[in-house]
Amino acid sequence: MNRRKVLVVRLWRNAVWALGIIAAALTVGMVGYSYFGAQDFTKSFANAAMILSGMGPLDPMPTKSGEIFEGIYALLSGLLFFAVAGFALAPALHHILRGFHLEDEEAAQKAKK
Repeated sequence: MNRRKVLVVRLWRNAVWALGIIAAALTVGMVGYSYFGAQDFTKSFANAAMILSGMGPLDPMPTKSGEIFEGIYALLSGLLFFAVAGFALAPALHHILRGFHLEDEEAAQKAKK
């Protein structure tokens, strides 16, 4: 397989994994908002999606345990954003950095002999 095909396959594979991680985090947030905030499906989806995207919650949590959940979920979502972005972009960055790869002059001379 040539380098471009390998890059495309790796980008797709990492994108699928990234979407899976995001879906799992969104599910955790929806369950938390449903349990701690007594919110229906659409409200819990909207609040979890807003926290996950870094925008902030739409509705305040009614209980102290809900506020603690919301804070922990917000912190983890912020870290998850950078981790997933790095994971999804890793193949492209690796491809770019391979273009800058220079061999040792000594290693190149040994290879000629």
